[in-house]
Amino acid sequence: MNQYKHFEGKKVAEHLRAAREKGIKATSEIHGTEMPGYLSAFADSFKETSILFVGMWILLSQFDIPLDKTLWVLGLFSIGWLFWKLGRSSLLGWARLERLHRLIQQEQWEITHHRAQEKEELTAMYQQKGLTGKLLEQVIEVLMADDNRLLRLMLEEELGLTLETYEHPLKQAAGAGLGVIVSFVGMLLGFFVGDFLGVLTILLLLFGAVTLMASKREGNDLMKSLVWTVAVGALSTSSIYLIAKWIHHVFL
Repeated sequence: MNQYKHFEGKKVAEHLRAAREKGIKATSEIHGTEMPGYLSAFADSFKETSILFVGMWILLSQFDIPLDKTLWVLGLFSIGWLFWKLGRSSLLGWARLERLHRLIQQEQWEITHHRAQEKEELTAMYQQKGLTGKLLEQVIEVLMADDNRLLRLMLEEELGLTLETYEHPLKQAAGAGLGVIVSFVGMLLGFFVGDFLGVLTILLLLFGAVTLMASKREGNDLMKSLVWTVAVGALSTSSIYLIAKWIHHVFL
């Protein structure tokens, strides 16, 4: 009865597949899983901030806000936006670590209270690796003798976790904050180079470079990622321009 409850009516192999899926869901990065979280946070933060800056610049220009005041507005906005990205990214990182800790506590409880079933799972896993007979029995007995080693093994083999790869939430937050800062510096540089056209040019170049960096780290097709990301950004900013133009024409 206890064994049936532990495996939830599944065979051992089915239980192992379900456990691996649970581990993947619980530890997935909010920014992606193919590259370090801080780099993914940086790329996402930079792209979001750049789109916001260009969109707000277009919006303010349509309402005849002077360039110097536009720069002040965007500067003040960027301060609040920086704190938001830092806080949001760190909270997401902490939430991910909490999910990981819950999995560790759950697995530790199962080792203590369902030891026979854990041994059965371990045996099934090593049978899949090709071990049989006396050698399999010896390996299982050695692994079952140390609860700490068994916990780590079950986390890695059953749930598919690699504990050393999980970053501190503040490191991920630093990546997000750096994305905001780089975007703001790029906007300032563009402004001094050539007003709005300079801002658009510098941010577009940086946008493309960051997109290519992220795509390369994730192993995606570079040109396809660049074209689609730039196209989505252009659609977002052009829609702001068209709506602002219509509002200015109808109501002002």
